[in-house]
Amino acid sequence: MDTLAEEASKSGMENIAISSSSGNGQSSGCRRCVSLGKFLAGRLVEIGVSHAFAVPGDFNLTLLDELLTNTDLKMIWTTNELNAGYAADGFCRRQGVGAAVVTYGVGGLSLINAVAGCYSEDLPVILISGGPNSNDFAANHTIHHTIGLPDLGEQYRAFKEFTCAAVVIQHLSEAHHQIDYAISEALRRQKPAYIEVCCNLAGLTDPSFIDPPIPFAINISHTNEQSLKAAVDAAVQVLDKSIKPVLLAGPRLRPRGRREAFLELAKALQCGVATTADGKGIFPEDDEQYIGYYWGGISSEGTCETVEAADVVIAIGCVWTDYSTMGYSLLLQPTKVISVGPDRVTVKGGETFGCIDCEVFMRALANAAPTRRASLRNHRRMTETYEQPAAFAHWPAPAPAGSGDAKLTTRALFRHIQEILTGDTCVLAETGDSWFNTVKLKLPAGADYAIQMRYGSIGWSVGATLGYSLAAQAEGKRLLSFIGDGSFQVTAQVWT
Repeated sequence: MDTLAEEASKSGMENIAISSSSGNGQSSGCRRCVSLGKFLAGRLVEIGVSHAFAVPGDFNLTLLDELLTNTDLKMIWTTNELNAGYAADGFCRRQGVGAAVVTYGVGGLSLINAVAGCYSEDLPVILISGGPNSNDFAANHTIHHTIGLPDLGEQYRAFKEFTCAAVVIQHLSEAHHQIDYAISEALRRQKPAYIEVCCNLAGLTDPSFIDPPIPFAINISHTNEQSLKAAVDAAVQVLDKSIKPVLLAGPRLRPRGRREAFLELAKALQCGVATTADGKGIFPEDDEQYIGYYWGGISSEGTCETVEAADVVIAIGCVWTDYSTMGYSLLLQPTKVISVGPDRVTVKGGETFGCIDCEVFMRALANAAPTRRASLRNHRRMTETYEQPAAFAHWPAPAPAGSGDAKLTTRALFRHIQEILTGDTCVLAETGDSWFNTVKLKLPAGADYAIQMRYGSIGWSVGATLGYSLAAQAEGKRLLSFIGDGSFQVTAQVWT
């Protein structure tokens, strides 16, 4: 059964109900009143969280005890909160949702850098922190693990800056609503959410907490039909007049339903398809329409010329930063771009249409778009003199082993890596040199690619490797992580 995150990415036209499951042997017809912590565990399992990454502390011990009673939720203990956050980030990239559990103050504040990365990279990670006793808020108490003031809301306010929803559970009667609100917002907006649970409440029961939890539904439809029709009509009008349009895929197409809709649109247009560097892997690289990655002056052979010479570029899910544009050096003009975001379409830098789910727009445009193959033919003419059976194939072969001249070079290493990639391989690249080398790899059909280009936190990949590999193993996938030695030193303790 698909997780809610997967289901929510497949359709923008209907309510998606979350199907419940229980690790306690309870069927949906035999529900019982449980503690706040057990209810929260049930909700996490319900949305697809099979592994949560945690660091124990005195404010979350009771909460962890309650979470551990759900056998469908495996707790993965990490050496520090930053690594727990990075691991949840990596898990979410493969599973579609993730979770981390920490203590108050020293734990939560250590987690925030990873949370900021989740927000930047559009990852719905549920961040759970133990909190002070609910009686301490009104008693004006100063407690440990804080900055030494009786203001106990500083962690909540800090997390509000880096999450789409943040709640502090101080009253049992409000907990059901607060948990469902935070989780729903995270999944709907593809951003992290924060749930703080007062330490004296985690083990208490309330009539609203039942196991298995009653399934709830999220209305993910936000497409205005009039706006959709106007946007499709405007886009088709531009495409009808075009000769050599190009499709450009960005990182916000990574949710599975969006990828499928993008592929449908590509097959309808039959034009050349490029990806941004941080969108690598979204479109099959063995497809005849794939023309490479677009990254300014270091784009793959002929890609920059093809994209920037196109009379129309349909850029979907792209995020333009100084990293992804090589310092804003791209020559892509807004007047030639149909820009499609998660909920908005802008045609050639002018007309803008809101309240449109991008997946719905892509499917509607696929049904109306004309066929345009000129950009694909142009790219082939530019590159036909180059033999490129695979990336790195044109690099010199390493000297034979034992020749005395054999050296371990980056070129030799990645030539070998290219040869061992399969459709069951996932590639994860750390900030820096790993970007520039792994982006040149040609991914076989079915292979995946993970990169943190927008946030670019050194050391992210080490913790993310733990989380991603756990999610990938369940699918029979193998993860290859490429990490610089400096980055590895920052977070290496996650493997101790």
